Amino acid sequence: MRVVQNEQMTVGEVDISKMKFDLKSRDDIPKILRGLQHLYMDVALRTAIFELLERQIAPKVSKSNGRPGMALWTILVCGVIRLDLNCDYDRLHELVNHHDTIREMLGHGAFEDVYYHFQTLQDNVGLLTPQLLDEINQLIVNAGHALVKKKDGEALRGRCDSFVVETDVHYPSDINLLFDAMRKVITLTARLCDRCGFTQWRQHAYNVRHVKRIMRTAQNKKRSKAKSPQQQEKNAALVKQAHQEYLAVAQQYLSRARQTLILIENQGFADAWDVVKKLEIEGFMQHADRQIDQIKRRVIEGDVIAHEDKVFSIFEPHTEWISKGKAGVPVELGVKVCILEDQHQFILHHRVMQKQTDEQVTLEMVVQAKRRFPDLNACSFDKGFHWTANQIALKEQLDLVALPRKGKLSEQAKALEQADPFVRARRAHSAVESAINALEVHGLDRCLDHGIDGFKRYVAMAVVARNIHRIGALLWQREQDRAKRKTKYADRDTTYKLAA
Repeated sequence: MRVVQNEQMTVGEVDISKMKFDLKSRDDIPKILRGLQHLYMDVALRTAIFELLERQIAPKVSKSNGRPGMALWTILVCGVIRLDLNCDYDRLHELVNHHDTIREMLGHGAFEDVYYHFQTLQDNVGLLTPQLLDEINQLIVNAGHALVKKKDGEALRGRCDSFVVETDVHYPSDINLLFDAMRKVITLTARLCDRCGFTQWRQHAYNVRHVKRIMRTAQNKKRSKAKSPQQQEKNAALVKQAHQEYLAVAQQYLSRARQTLILIENQGFADAWDVVKKLEIEGFMQHADRQIDQIKRRVIEGDVIAHEDKVFSIFEPHTEWISKGKAGVPVELGVKVCILEDQHQFILHHRVMQKQTDEQVTLEMVVQAKRRFPDLNACSFDKGFHWTANQIALKEQLDLVALPRKGKLSEQAKALEQADPFVRARRAHSAVESAINALEVHGLDRCLDHGIDGFKRYVAMAVVARNIHRIGALLWQREQDRAKRKTKYADRDTTYKLAA
């Protein structure tokens, strides 16, 4: 059973619409809470968001029967706070249980001892889907446009760019990826043996240390700085020998693990959980076999491994090796994300660019953003989005396309790019870097969720949190200005009262 928000207030509970914040605070928490308060106080907006939450969170589970679960408003607040503060579930767990203002936003009074468990937070925030968050984001952006007093039909001018959201992985090399796979094979096989009553892997902790020690030996052999050809040749032979020993040890443990799985299967699995664990072990075995093959081909046989055959993390296989040519940043490990921001600093649309380049998503970004916000009639890009087909197709969608061409320009193209509207759009385009930086500061520097589905949810939640924070910052600034005016004119003899 789930409710959107508990209607019956308890003793000591503060109505969300009556919450007060310290205008002198420079922390992020009051601003994001002020934005959430605005969503709650706008009755039409709150109703629309609550309907989306009730319809799309666990749609097959009855909302009126069973044990009471976390309120849907609480789930949204927890997800937004987590991303806006760029924190993990451990810090979120501390905040929702002990931060008074956040607990007021969650609907808990001073005398209410509701406690949220770590796993409860993780499970419930994970119920938010990218599709649901995208629909909520449209409502939030429309509310933001109303706040900045955008008139009906007023043109929206967008700016589009992409950046890399890193995944939570270490720097990949063939030998440490093989160690990751072997570590999981050994530990998971040992746990399965404990459940099934086998004792073959009692020394699994030592086995993991043994594999790691051999891996470190192979790593250290590659660090020689010898300059003479004779010494370099000798060191190359030592490197091959160390890698061969490493592969031999890995294959020995893999063979032993396979034999153990056969014994367990012949005895019979106790339940479906054991079958799931067996399949998980076999998956890591496949990773280990692939890395063994690639190490053998690259180090021992001298072959070159094609880039598309490489995997950069066995835990986050969607991780890509991205080199954008930035100074001091030769490579980034993650997935590119494209955003489209308007002149009011609200993010209209975003897209996770899995195995895609900028020019491949240009048209779709504009089409999807225009479908959500029909007033979009201009957009600027950088040269990385240029493609002749994009130039032609975008002219059918927008009144102004500020997409600079690559290479030497024709006279017609030069005249177009030197026109005043194009120049103004290009000068305003760099402001999108501020939006990217704000997203990275508020959660999108590194994705802490697992899997590509978790990655997409994490990015969508960050966009929603950023737009809510933008609303909160606008209201915060207005309230600060109002307080300053009230203080300035407090001593004046007037026949009217300034708005509080």
